[in-house]
Parts: sequence; structure tokens; C-alpha cells
Amino acid sequence: MKVSKILPFLAIVAVLGFTSCSTDSSIEDEINSIEALVAPQAKQIEIEIMELINAHRINQGLNALNDHGTVKAVAFTHTEYMVEVDNISHDNFFERKQSLQVNADAYNVSENVAYGFNSAESVVNAWLNSPSHKDNIEGNYTDFDISAEQNIEGKWYFTNIFIKR
Repeated sequence: MKVSKILPFLAIVAVLGFTSCSTDSSIEDEINSIEALVAPQAKQIEIEIMELINAHRINQGLNALNDHGTVKAVAFTHTEYMVEVDNISHDNFFERKQSLQVNADAYNVSENVAYGFNSAESVVNAWLNSPSHKDNIEGNYTDFDISAEQNIEGKWYFTNIFIKR
């Protein structure tokens, strides 16, 4: 893995690793530290997923969503976490939500996660065939972004976060 890809992940791991005995002010520092993260460049599969989601939204008479670098950085940290622990989850969602409220002026936050799909179309179709995931895709949001990362076996993990500002 390239250093530029793992550096944001290591930064968040380091921040999270020192919060077990934290005070309220250190929790605020942790949430504010997200803005220092740099979103990795979008992969082709991520661009395709975002295009498919926006095409679906437009087809449903909804607004297209804007991509958002802070959302991407936060999604990336979670996808890297899922790859690291080899488990798909919404672990630590509350922390991601708080950091987006502080750093992206998010009023509302939701996320979809997935694992093992090999194409943008397959993961988006799976989300659209799940009522709760579809609700997120069709929700009242203004911005979104996605992170897709592969584990050492080449299996994809996905984190798609939606926000309303």
C-alpha cells in the first residue's frame, strides 16, 4: 500500500488510539482532526458508483448530490478500518457523524457499506435492492462521497456516506 494512502488512516488510528481516557476537550480535538485528512484521489469504480447513484436520483426526480472531499476522507478512514479488521460494519459511525457535523457542516449523516462486489453496477444494485440502503440513496441529502478499497485478496470494501448541509 502506498504511503500516501495509508497516512490518513494512520493519523485517525493514532488519534483514536489515545482517546480511552479522554476528556470532552480531547474528543473535540479528535473530531476537529478530521479536517487535516486529505481525501485520496477517486478511483474509477468510485466515480462510476457516484454517477450511478446520481443517475438513479435524477431518474427518481431527486437532486444530484455533490461530491465532498471531507466526506471522502472520512469514508476512506472507515473503509481502511474495515479492510484492516476484515469485517464489514458500521463501527464507530457516531464518531464519523460527529466529525462531519463539525468539519463539513453536516446536519444529517447516513452511510451504506458493502463488501465483495466487483463492479460499481453490482454494488449500487445491491444497495437499491435493500430498502434501508435505498432509503439512504434516495434521502434528502446535498453531498456524498465514497471510498472503495481492496484487501490483499483483491476483495472490495465500500463506504458510501451521505450528508445534508
